[in-house]
Amino acid sequence: MGRLDDLDMTARLSRDEYEQRLQAAQRRLLEMRLHTGGHLNNPEPGPGVLVVLEGADAGGKGGAIKRIVEPLDPRHYRVATFAKPSYEEKRRHFLWRFWREVPGLGGFALFDRSWYGRVLVERVEGYASTAQWRRAYDEIVQFERNLVLEGIIIVKFWLHISPDEQLRRFERRQRDPLRRWKLTEEDWRNRDKADRYTDAIEDMFAHTDHPLAPWHIVSGEQKRWARVHVIETVLAEMERGIEEFEHPDWGEDGFA
Repeated sequence: MGRLDDLDMTARLSRDEYEQRLQAAQRRLLEMRLHTGGHLNNPEPGPGVLVVLEGADAGGKGGAIKRIVEPLDPRHYRVATFAKPSYEEKRRHFLWRFWREVPGLGGFALFDRSWYGRVLVERVEGYASTAQWRRAYDEIVQFERNLVLEGIIIVKFWLHISPDEQLRRFERRQRDPLRRWKLTEEDWRNRDKADRYTDAIEDMFAHTDHPLAPWHIVSGEQKRWARVHVIETVLAEMERGIEEFEHPDWGEDGFA
């Protein structure tokens, strides 16, 4: 039994409760984002925030990101999407391309997929050697620890859906000419490797769930539930991180 087996996939929200909780959470997120960015009473930047979204294909990452950024000024966040690495990126350490997008103090960024591709798709598809993906667990944890200890709040999500729900979403995308672009042949092929991906996912949880950046596993079976749960979790982690954050001494010229 793994952590995915323990996940309650029956969680649901009524439309009214969804609207009420989403509106309240978005309002609170706007306030906290302005606070961490130094746009309210205190002009000094607070901790940076990095929201990492991983999950099953069609699991709802895009919808969750949309609800998080909806109340925010476009100047106050950045969304980075990561697909397969380019030739130039393959020549470097696998974490290199992510470093460039990590927010600094007072920043706010969302990653649609991340460095966990090394221990998921690159492992399953054979794009990384066994030694590389096994070594990546420790490299990732140390990378995340370094960021958190320097003042970055990392909130990691895995959005999970059942194979039946995934198939329904795939078929809906296939029928919709404006959403068909989101569905690829690779998505269909990945369904045939579900057991191998499940093993990789469970290994990922076992090796990279640590106190400074724990995994939040969310049922995406109902989109309303997943979206509200994600944004409320981001709020909870930001509140905790702000409470623990120690402002650096910038000095008169902006440097310690």
